[in-house]
Amino acid sequence: MERPNKPTTPTKRYSIMKPKNDPYEALRYREFNVFLILRFAMVFAWSMQFIVIEWQVYSLTKSALSLGIIGLMEIIPAVSMALFAGHIVDQNEKKGMLLKCILGFSVISIGLFLLTWPIITTGWSTQVILYSIYFLVFLGGLVRSFLGPTVFSLMSQIVPKKAYSNAATWSSSVWQIAAVLGPAIAGFLITWIGIHWSMCTVVAFAIIALIALSKIESKPILNPKIGEPVMQSLKEGVKFVFQNKTILGALSLDMIAVLFGGAVALLPIFAQDILKVGSEGFGILRAAPAIGAFLTMFVSAYVPLNKNAGMKLLVAIFAFGVCIIVFGLSTIFWLSVFALFMSGVVDGISVVIRQTILQLKTPDHMRGRVAAVNSIFVGSSNELGAFESGLAAKLIGPVAAVVFGGTMTLITVFAIGVKNPVLRDLDLRADMEAHEDED
Repeated sequence: MERPNKPTTPTKRYSIMKPKNDPYEALRYREFNVFLILRFAMVFAWSMQFIVIEWQVYSLTKSALSLGIIGLMEIIPAVSMALFAGHIVDQNEKKGMLLKCILGFSVISIGLFLLTWPIITTGWSTQVILYSIYFLVFLGGLVRSFLGPTVFSLMSQIVPKKAYSNAATWSSSVWQIAAVLGPAIAGFLITWIGIHWSMCTVVAFAIIALIALSKIESKPILNPKIGEPVMQSLKEGVKFVFQNKTILGALSLDMIAVLFGGAVALLPIFAQDILKVGSEGFGILRAAPAIGAFLTMFVSAYVPLNKNAGMKLLVAIFAFGVCIIVFGLSTIFWLSVFALFMSGVVDGISVVIRQTILQLKTPDHMRGRVAAVNSIFVGSSNELGAFESGLAAKLIGPVAAVVFGGTMTLITVFAIGVKNPVLRDLDLRADMEAHEDED
């Protein structure tokens, strides 16, 4: 009986003739392809849901601060539960954990579907609808705290270490494709079929994710310390990250950049009030950075970024800050689209490098906890950045808020580049070569 996760071309001859940089290496594993379908469905559903809710909240309130609170409602549980979630993920089988996460997301999406149905909400005050949305977003943050570490850990058990860099590229590319289509389709569907039926599409993609998950085999638990006390486990995970200058530097860099470069959170304001392009233009603006990132990641599958990875990471995030400043100052729609597109191009470089660093530098038994710390540093900074942008926009205006964020990103890159020579001089070629002979 053939093992389900065996490369589709597992012959000795292929192994000898395989190119040094095989752009399709990870795709030769059947379960990884199924994993990509699952990830696409979940990212598409999540990004589309966020766009629909953003549009609904701003339409109800016309308040930048209300948009920022959406991010705050998600970050509170995501940050507070992240380390505990990482411990739970390391202690349990990954497929079962992912099943619970997808089911939880599905319930939340159905709730938001009902909240956008006029038949249900007729007679409700704006405040009641708004607070109900915030509550469900809060529950989504709880689910997200478990989802990130689970996906990160599961991928490492689907492909061997020699394919981690390539797998990170394809996984990130699929993420970006979904992030392109989710916002873009959400923008058009809001116009064509309304907010309510747009949420119905989100639920449908959650079901697709469940079907894909059923095609992945259960994986063994690699943690040798099953039953380890929670506090001891959490301390071990945090200690590992803070003692590893490479991982700590990469996470800190992205955290600050994302925190202060959160222009995306203000896109409804720019689309409606500054650029005046409506929901279709809003969808294009949201899709632009994801398109840029996807193109970069597709190219990186053929041209690996392992050489001088640290310097490439610093340059990429510096360029990201410049793009954010240009976007903030622009009053021309297509210039704004181009600035966001280029921000995605350079952000794609940073994502691939950071994911490769995490996969290569993290021991198998600590992947859940390290991914949890990553979600605190980077993932949650998206929501905190949304709140920061919303608050700054209220205090100094949306344009000044975006320019300020881009400027802080530039300052951060310079400071980390000077203070962390380990990250600055990082080269991942030796790490990749160490796994070349792996079966």
